[in-house]
Amino acid sequence: MPVQQTQGEDLLETVRSRGILNCGVYGAAVAFSETQPDGSTTGFDADYCRALAITILGDADAVNFVALTSAERFLALQTGVIDVLVRNTTWTQSRDSELALDFAPVTFYDGQQLMGRASDGFTSESTVADVAGAVVCATAGTTTEQNMADAADAAGITISLQTFEDLDIITQNFIAGACDAMTTDGSGLVGRRARQQGDQEWVIFPALPFSKEPLAPVYPPNQSAFGDIVNWTVYATIIFDEKGITSANVDDLLSSGQLDAEAIRLLGGEGELQSAMGLRPDAFYQVVSQIGNYDEIYSRHLEPVGLRRAGTPNARWSEGGLIYAPPAR
Repeated sequence: MPVQQTQGEDLLETVRSRGILNCGVYGAAVAFSETQPDGSTTGFDADYCRALAITILGDADAVNFVALTSAERFLALQTGVIDVLVRNTTWTQSRDSELALDFAPVTFYDGQQLMGRASDGFTSESTVADVAGAVVCATAGTTTEQNMADAADAAGITISLQTFEDLDIITQNFIAGACDAMTTDGSGLVGRRARQQGDQEWVIFPALPFSKEPLAPVYPPNQSAFGDIVNWTVYATIIFDEKGITSANVDDLLSSGQLDAEAIRLLGGEGELQSAMGLRPDAFYQVVSQIGNYDEIYSRHLEPVGLRRAGTPNARWSEGGLIYAPPAR
C-alpha cells in the first residue's frame, strides 16, 4: 500500500526518501493504462508515470501504480495516497480552484462523443439529436455526465441518462443492450470499440466532439519543485519529438555534434538546467533513451487502437496541432 504523505511536506523529498513514486492511474483505460494479468501496468499514461520515476528517482521501475475509479482519484491525491495522478483527467476551472489541485501540461487533447450500434440505426454521421428518447450511459460524478446533460439540453431532446461507477460497467451494460448508447471521451470509445465490439458494429458520433477534454497529469498544490519536474518531464518528451530525437538515435545524435544548443542543454550537456531543478543533468536523456519522445509513446500505445495523431489536436504544433512546449533555456 502507498505510504501517505503528511500535509506540508516537501513532496519531492518525500518521494525520494521513500524511493517509490505512487502514480494514480485508471488501470482499465484501453491504451492509456491497463493492468495486465501479471500485475504490470501498460499504456500511454503508464509510460508517463515511468518517465517521472526516471526523472525523480533514476529508475523506470520505481513506480507503484495505484488503480483508481473516477470517484476515488481526487481524494487519493488530496490525502497523499498518490503523489501524482496520470489518469485521463480533464483540466477544468473548478478542478483548478474548488479542488485546489495543479495541472501539468496537456498530454492528450480529447473530446466527448457517443457510441451506438449500427443495428440501431446509428452511423458516423449521427448527431446528439439522434439519441432523443434513448438510454444513454455515462460515468457518475464526472464531466462526462454533465456534458451529456448539457448537450441534450442544447439539442432540445430528452434522454434517459443512466450513470455507473466506471467504464467497465458501462460497456458491459452497452453490450447487454441495457444502454442504447454510451458516452465518454472519444479516446475511451475508440479503445473500447477496438477491444470489445465483437460481432456487433459500434459507431462513434458526432464527428465533431461536443466538449473539450484536455487531459493532463495532476499533482498537489504548493509543491513547486515537484510540479516543475512533472511539467518539464512532459515538455522534454515534446521537445525531443519536435527535434526528431528518439530512443533509437539519441546517442548517435549526441556524438555527431549536430544537435542545437537547446537539445544539448536538455540532454545534460553544456548549459543544462536540470541541476538547478534538483535533478541529475542527464535526467531527460534517460527519459528519452528508456521511454522515448512524445511521438514514440503515442505511437506505441494509441495508434494501434485507432487513435491517429496526424490531423488532430495531438499533432505537433508545426503540423497544425496543439502539442507545444516552451523553450528549454
